[in-house]
Amino acid sequence: MTEIRSESSLKGYDEKGKLVYEIDFPLVDGFLEITHTFVDDSLRGKGVAGALVEKVKTIASEKGLRIKATCSFAKAYFEKHPSDLYEK
Repeated sequence: MTEIRSESSLKGYDEKGKLVYEIDFPLVDGFLEITHTFVDDSLRGKGVAGALVEKVKTIASEKGLRIKATCSFAKAYFEKHPSDLYEK
């Protein structure tokens, strides 16, 4: 598995180059805004999407930023796992 991180996303590719996970978090009005989360069917139910949100939390913390979410998964995740970094 290969993970590629840019300023606003994390993407994971399997050994054949197929995109198997992705989370987008552009900087919007001073917040990292989680706008999209995708996990391939082959990885669903294994905690991958939650781990992606946790990685964005780490990135936000390192940059001294807070997080907003328009992605329905990320919103639900923060409802179940409150964080001081999350702004509703």
